[in-house]
Amino acid sequence: MSRPVASAKAEEVEEIKNLAQQYKVVGVASLQKVRAAQLQELRKKLENTAYLRVAKNALIKRAFGECKDKPGLEKLEEHLSGANIFLFSNLSPFKLALLLERSRVKTTAKAGDVAAFDVTVPAGNTGLPPGPIISQLGSVGLPTRIESGSVWVSHDTLVAKKGEVISARLAGVLSKLGIKPVEVGLNIKAAYDDGLIIVGEQMRLDLEGFKKSVESAQASAFYLSLNVAYPMPENMPLLLQSAHQEAYRLALNADVPTADTIVDLIRKANAEMLSLSNRMPKVEEKTAPSGAVEKG
Repeated sequence: MSRPVASAKAEEVEEIKNLAQQYKVVGVASLQKVRAAQLQELRKKLENTAYLRVAKNALIKRAFGECKDKPGLEKLEEHLSGANIFLFSNLSPFKLALLLERSRVKTTAKAGDVAAFDVTVPAGNTGLPPGPIISQLGSVGLPTRIESGSVWVSHDTLVAKKGEVISARLAGVLSKLGIKPVEVGLNIKAAYDDGLIIVGEQMRLDLEGFKKSVESAQASAFYLSLNVAYPMPENMPLLLQSAHQEAYRLALNADVPTADTIVDLIRKANAEMLSLSNRMPKVEEKTAPSGAVEKG
């Protein structure tokens, strides 16, 4: 190894060591299938939250091994297989993994890529002139017609389901139509945080599931507080409403006149009076003396 090359590598090792000392968290992400243009876009999205650095695994191992103030950092060596990019951040590894997930970008497909979602070609004008494109569109199941000098897709058509492998023919058609069915991004493999190595699977959070569980727990706690009449800011309106209704029913049943019950008490008394008056003739008939018996 020439002296200039050795010197350049030594400088790079020092730079990596300085980054590891400057930031709280060091992450390793796979560069598999991430193209240069997409990586540049990811750098822009993450520029305020993480510093991204591409380096050879051998130099990373050397730098991490020399970071004596970061005990356990060298354990990241177990996750350095393949092409990697290294992330330096002060975010927690979980927030960093979530940020990477949300920073995925859509791109055109190549043969063998996997559809990130159900791919539907919408009905409408393709903007392409008639010609070989008609047979190309038809070969992937797209119904077409010619109108106003261009090729139109007759109706919305599903051409690939989420998770399906995209063929070379379909990839070419989708590229011509400007449809990007593939999502690319950085998949974090492991992260170092204050002496701990956290692997990728542990950092993937089911936020939607967690949100539903919190909502369910909140609803259960709310109904429990209502049932035991435990006053809280959230349930006070309902507790007061329930208490008022119970007090009202009690006053009505006990014939206690109040501003709230007086109208219903009068209605109740009137109903009882009408019921009693309807029964009076029948009672009188039953109690009237029998007529004199006629003598022969």
